[in-house]
Parts: sequence; structure tokens; C-alpha cells
Amino acid sequence: MEHIFRGFNLAIAQIDIAGNPYIGIYCAVNEDIAIVPIDIEKKLLEKIKKTLKLETVPAMIAGSRLIGSLLAMNSNGAIVNNFIETKELLKLKKFINVTILKDKLNAVGNNILANDHGAIVHKQFAKQSIKEIEDALDVEVIRSTIAGLKTVGTTAVITNQGGLCHPKVKPDERKFFKSFFKIEIIPGTANYGTPLIGACLIANSKGVVTGTTTTGIELGRIEEGFNLI
Repeated sequence: MEHIFRGFNLAIAQIDIAGNPYIGIYCAVNEDIAIVPIDIEKKLLEKIKKTLKLETVPAMIAGSRLIGSLLAMNSNGAIVNNFIETKELLKLKKFINVTILKDKLNAVGNNILANDHGAIVHKQFAKQSIKEIEDALDVEVIRSTIAGLKTVGTTAVITNQGGLCHPKVKPDERKFFKSFFKIEIIPGTANYGTPLIGACLIANSKGVVTGTTTTGIELGRIEEGFNLI
């Protein structure tokens, strides 16, 4: 399902996937590609492609449609857990360099937040995993939190020009993110008050796609945070 809201930037769209507005758990994007569930409706596929101005790649990871929870990426590469099947991996490798991470924190999309300038990760990632993430994404990687929460991939979405994060982000965290990611990240919510931004939307520097329950006030905040005004 998709909604059209008049008066808002055409670089923002609203959809549900399988009747669910938490589209961030289903999709992962960078500047060039969106990896989406293999059975996504064609009209939703076209909406994502048009709004974010990229190529869409229908796929699965470990037989699951929850791409956003199981994959993290920036423009330089992608990281998946070691449950991925060979045929799934080979398909992804046609579009982006993929690294398999063998770590107990296997929901990498929930635990890694990255753009093309840096990445922050869950504090319990092993030292070897940190090195592998750095190599895969070709950025500096730091263990950190957002609003005191370790699952940083669920608490924010960032691009190379802006971002939105959990409304209870700490002042020192926000100050660090501005320096580290080289962007301004503002606090906000989506999907009618949900603070876990990473579950609610996907974005790149060209646009944002969020769930249909995101309110007009939240859309304005999203427009501001991602510099789409």
C-alpha cells in the first residue's frame, strides 16, 4: 500500500510492505541500490526506485524477507550474517561487494549504522569483527550508542547529507555524530511516534521512503533532517 501526501517534497514517499509500515526491517539502501524482499509488490518497487533514484534488487537473506535487519551497507560494500545461503550471496555480489560477518551479533542491520564517512556499531562486536566491518565499508568504525541504546542500526537512519535519530539522543552523542559522520543528525520519530527510526524508514541523499502511519509533523521533521527542503 502507498500513500500520497500533497504539499510535501516529492523526494519523500510513504508505503507499507506486506501491510506493515515498518519498512526499515525489510529493506536496505545506499546511494545506488535498494535491496528489498523478493516478493515485494511491483508498484512498491517502482515507488522506491523513483523516490530514491536507484536500482532495486529483490533478494532474501537466510531465507528471510527481513533484509533491513540482516544487512548493513554504504556505497563501498555490504555486510551480512553467516546464515546467508550461497545462491543468495551470489546474487548480491552482482551488485555490491559483500562481506560475511561471523559474530554472535548476527542481525547486522540492527547493530551497524553507516554512511560513506564512518560507521558506529554495537558495543559488543568482537575486535576482529570491527576490523572486518572497517574493511568491508572502507570507513572508520567506532563502538557507540544512540540514546544509550546499543542497537544503533534500529535507532537512526543516516545518509551522506543528513539523518534522523531516536528523540532521546544524548547531547554528547549528537555532537560526536556531527563530527564523525560529517552531517547534522536531528532527533525525531516516525510511524506515529515510534523512536526506532531504523525500523520505520529507508533513505539516501536523494530521498526518503517511510511507513504510511508517519504523520505530517513527522514528515516535516524527516524533510528537515535529511536536507530535502
